[in-house]
Amino acid sequence: MDWVILISAGVLEAVWATALGASNGLRRLRPSIVFLAAMIVSVWGLAVAMQTIPTGTAYAVWTATGASLTVAWAMLRGTEPVTVLRMLLLLGIVGCVVGLKVVS
Repeated sequence: MDWVILISAGVLEAVWATALGASNGLRRLRPSIVFLAAMIVSVWGLAVAMQTIPTGTAYAVWTATGASLTVAWAMLRGTEPVTVLRMLLLLGIVGCVVGLKVVS
């Protein structure tokens, strides 16, 4: 169950990162509220997961999940370019996260 919580927290990291970008420096109310709420729940989920998952593994999975989903979402929305190299690098991040899960 802690792995589900950890991955969910990583997804929420992508939500808060995207909302932070949309908040215009925390000047827009709705994205700022989404940012704060998602950040609190995301960090809470990381803390819960770290009770049974080693700290280094949990943090790496959390940040990699959030980072890769944030970039993927930006590419889907057209705000970041989609290239073969960028896709391969994102797959590399995901592969490393899966590898951490396998060996932990």
